[in-house]
Amino acid sequence: MMKRLLTYIFLLSGAGLLNAQQLPHFSQYMLNDYAENCAVAGKNPYIEASSINRYQWFGITDAPRTYLLSINGGLKNPHFGVGGQIFTDITGPSRRTGCYLSYSYHAKITKDIKISLGVQGGILQYMVDGSQIILHDQGDLVMSNGLQSVLMPEFGFGAYVYNKDIWYVGFSIPEIVENKLRFFDYMASTQSVIQRHYTLMGGYKYPINELFTIQPTFIARYVDPAPVQFDIGVRVIYRNKIWVGGSYRNLDAIVGLIGYTFRDNITIGYAYDFATTNIQNYSTGSHELFVSLRFNRPPAKNP
Repeated sequence: MMKRLLTYIFLLSGAGLLNAQQLPHFSQYMLNDYAENCAVAGKNPYIEASSINRYQWFGITDAPRTYLLSINGGLKNPHFGVGGQIFTDITGPSRRTGCYLSYSYHAKITKDIKISLGVQGGILQYMVDGSQIILHDQGDLVMSNGLQSVLMPEFGFGAYVYNKDIWYVGFSIPEIVENKLRFFDYMASTQSVIQRHYTLMGGYKYPINELFTIQPTFIARYVDPAPVQFDIGVRVIYRNKIWVGGSYRNLDAIVGLIGYTFRDNITIGYAYDFATTNIQNYSTGSHELFVSLRFNRPPAKNP
């Protein structure tokens, strides 16, 4: 009974009917900051393709699952960057799918510090599969047994200030248009709205010695009227290849991080979320896998 009730709650939040966090979050945001901020595109001197697969609240029926594939890189002109991403966020009988293309411009503030501004645009699709839902009143027009779908345009904006691989601070609004969701033709109006989200993130790499580097990071997300949700974490990196770390997400979880980079081109990361809310009574935790490939990377300089 409890699992079925949770499924209906997931459905409501996934379809945008609740005024709360509507966008999926990632525990390994520091590995793919482009997924959080379109202004990151073209920051690095190589093309990077990344994949994130997140399985939320493992053990609960119809719990959220999120899959994201992104690619970004610079153009011949070092001031410009482009990128794109495809994602799907599945919660029980509801599904949110999107495709974005982005463009960014990078300019120098000082010799080592740059600022970039980015815009993105694309298409969002919200779907609800009525055949997966059992209603108390089978004749209720609120939901039919068919597949209901809404297609809409969406745009985003980002700003990013950074000093190469040392530190960065970024602000983004991934979805500016507050689209309304109307799944049924007989609905003259609806209170289901895609709320505008705001994201602030940052990080800093501090070398302890020739072998170890510490990287504290943070990300804060806000959507009215939900409380601010933030992650504060740190990674200990060995030879820029192996790392372990952890983070704390308020009102949600404690996260463990581990990862490895092979020959500076292939990166694999894993995160496990230990829930700190009552959801821990029904779930064994959340799993997240990150994989990235880097292309056209310039050869490493001899020490």
